[in-house]
Amino acid sequence: MLLKPYPMRRPFLVFLFVTFMSSFAIAQELLTWDDFADVNFEPVYSEKYEIHFLTPKFGEKIKSYEGKAISIKGYFLDISGSGEVFLVSQNPMASCFFCGAAGPETIVEVGFKEIPPFKTDQIVTVTGVLEINVDDVDHCNYILNEATGLLVN
Repeated sequence: MLLKPYPMRRPFLVFLFVTFMSSFAIAQELLTWDDFADVNFEPVYSEKYEIHFLTPKFGEKIKSYEGKAISIKGYFLDISGSGEVFLVSQNPMASCFFCGAAGPETIVEVGFKEIPPFKTDQIVTVTGVLEINVDDVDHCNYILNEATGLLVN
């Protein structure tokens, strides 16, 4: 005796397949700090500030993530102290780029959708759309826009 296929099975399987595949399309890529190190710097004079700044020359790998949703794990820093300027850093505040022990490729400026409750030096994973900044010296070289964060510890 042959059984007729259940009529709802095919649409349900199609729905599952589409749902599964779309999750890959919107999934973010978890980058490491080594990925952000795909950059070299050259000093370039800024007439606006009358000083030389390190101007980035990004590698092809990191440039391939521009405009895409990515995640990075690091130390949360509120460098303004007032909840206005947030960074994720490869290093804690005492040895971050601004405090001396690292380069500009070890920080990512973060534009959160909502101001997070994190405290400086907590380890977080931040997800957002990567912007690569070549020439605006008032911002970091890497910026995550529309970001959300998750406390790791």
